[in-house]
Amino acid sequence: MLASITPLGERGRRSRWWLTVTAYLLGSIAGGAVAGGVAAAIGAAMGTGSWSTGFRLVSIAVALLAGLALDLQIAGSRLPTVHRQVDEQWRARYRGWVWGIAFGFQLALGVVTIVTTSMVYVTWLAATLTGSVGAGAAIGVAFGLARAVPIFAVAGVRSPAQLSGIDAGLRRFAAPARGITYAAGGTLAAVSMAGAVR
Repeated sequence: MLASITPLGERGRRSRWWLTVTAYLLGSIAGGAVAGGVAAAIGAAMGTGSWSTGFRLVSIAVALLAGLALDLQIAGSRLPTVHRQVDEQWRARYRGWVWGIAFGFQLALGVVTIVTTSMVYVTWLAATLTGSVGAGAAIGVAFGLARAVPIFAVAGVRSPAQLSGIDAGLRRFAAPARGITYAAGGTLAAVSMAGAVR
């Protein structure tokens, strides 16, 4: 995805990188807010806001541990996901700000494109458990921004060689990033359980 929005690519499409990226960020914020708000509205309808804090923390901890098992493919398990990505042809068909918003919005929904980690599902569970549309939307905005901000890693790409270097760096960082995600999930599960016990 990062390779889709670079100054080099946008120049080739006669678009302005800053405008496409701004649209991408706004789309990501909007998509996250919508997803988090909808999840929280569902939670409010279920009455999750009145559930005990301990029960909600245990629910998060269990979801984190189950998600880690799926991510690590324990006992042959697999993370459920759709098998689609954003439509790359939009880049040639529409103006940068149009497809920037569309890409950002879809990716911030988290579940309408390929899901690579269970933490996406846990994020929306957390929004659901708040039972508050405002809190859920805030969680969604944080998710959308976290998903979008890495686009600035390619801000300096002005040549194919620079793009290749970024791509190689991202491939090298993929395995350590997965490890960090798993460690963070395990830590959050432990903290949630500890909070529930207290």
